[in-house]
Amino acid sequence: MNVYEGIMQGLQEAVDYNEGRIKARTRDVYIDPVPKFKAEEIKKIRTDSGMTQVIFAGFMGVSPKTIESWEAGRNFPSGPASRILSMLKSDPELPAKYHIIA
Repeated sequence: MNVYEGIMQGLQEAVDYNEGRIKARTRDVYIDPVPKFKAEEIKKIRTDSGMTQVIFAGFMGVSPKTIESWEAGRNFPSGPASRILSMLKSDPELPAKYHIIA
């Protein structure tokens, strides 16, 4: 199937759904809620993974001042940053496994 045929098939499915000829495909999925982290938890995650604040900032894609602020409890990570923190908490070796930090 080429791109044009794929688009046309998708459009036809949308029309068929809208007119009641087909039902939407669904599936049950559970997604863990995004956790909220306290300052001391963030510092522990960072130190358990063996990173300085500067290296951790590079890994997280934020400034070192942001990490400092999180660890002091002045600010808190956003949803995506909290998700990454939860993944790193579960697996401190994650950055090395995915060749993010060598």
